[in-house]
Amino acid sequence: MSATLIDAPDADSAVLTLADIDVEAARALLVRHDLALLLVDDGTPIPGSYWGESEAGVIAHTVYARTDTPVHSLLHEACHLIVAPAEKRAQIHTDASDSQAEEDATCYLQILLADELAGVGRERLMADMDTWGYTFRLGSSRAWFEHDADDARAWLAQRGLLPRCDREHMP
Repeated sequence: MSATLIDAPDADSAVLTLADIDVEAARALLVRHDLALLLVDDGTPIPGSYWGESEAGVIAHTVYARTDTPVHSLLHEACHLIVAPAEKRAQIHTDASDSQAEEDATCYLQILLADELAGVGRERLMADMDTWGYTFRLGSSRAWFEHDADDARAWLAQRGLLPRCDREHMP
């Protein structure tokens, strides 16, 4: 097993939230992948949230979030939709993962896409993933990404889902 989400984090975890970044930049990133970002009022339950609380939710082509939603959660759920085949995407509600390979690809892609958001970047996102409670065989998201994610990268490449910046570094 490469990447696993275990338990939801403590509410006091210090991770970046949508309130900390340019929400319109996040919205534009999702639009580039044919997704919509719908913000719900603070304190309101987030539709399609697997983890509840402030965690992002997914229903079809829409990612739901609040200003207190962690950026890593927004990217993770968006990436689940990005990696899903078009015919499946429209049927997704709350639980988007089909397999461990898809989960790994989702984690890899969310790290790459973090570089497209000012003030986030892969280093911060991986730290937030570790703080939140993602677990990896090598002990941290960075170790996994740098030394154990070849299968996730290949999965994405096979489906034409690697951003150009990462395709340029392929062997």
